[in-house]
Amino acid sequence: MNHSAPLPQRCLPGTEQPTRGLFVDRWGTLLELPSAPPKRFADTTFVAGAVDALYKAQCEGWSVYLVGNEDHVAHGEVSDQEWLHFEGELLGALAAHGVRPKRFYACLEHPAGKDPHKKPSVFRLPDTGLFYHALQADGLQLHQSWVVGDSSLEIAAGQRAGCKTAGVRSGLALRDRELAIEPDVVFDDLAQMVHTLVRSPAYARPR
Repeated sequence: MNHSAPLPQRCLPGTEQPTRGLFVDRWGTLLELPSAPPKRFADTTFVAGAVDALYKAQCEGWSVYLVGNEDHVAHGEVSDQEWLHFEGELLGALAAHGVRPKRFYACLEHPAGKDPHKKPSVFRLPDTGLFYHALQADGLQLHQSWVVGDSSLEIAAGQRAGCKTAGVRSGLALRDRELAIEPDVVFDDLAQMVHTLVRSPAYARPR
């Protein structure tokens, strides 16, 4: 008789840990800002400590989401195929370090872009479509989730969706001033933010 592994125990309804998300902006927060349209992943660099930070967050039970507008694609500077290849290599590089994002939100649309991407989208930051998609698809608790970004677009979107927000001094370092808004807290970079998130009692997952 074969003995299978014991079935995982399930929580009684209403006693499950809430699903928390960590929404991380790609350019300037996870990846260094590109000096030219990002056509090859080999030409990009992770912000120091960012990948290890995401792995640590995963280990602490946070669901990682990558977010951002891809205006280079919307305006035709990077082709759809180049972007798909870039995206695949980025996810592969993260997976090699044990980081597996729950979802990868990349808005390729822009109202002033080039066809076929010349159109509005609720997934374009600072709109909130991606957050409500995560809410519906994954049962995410937005009020217990964090958005981390280097520009006002991510911060505004996160606050509009009811998330907590953290700005970082990497990338644009919140100097874009596209929107007059301030994050809840500011850190030097993603690594410092995650270290605080998993170490400070003020940010810890309730037991």
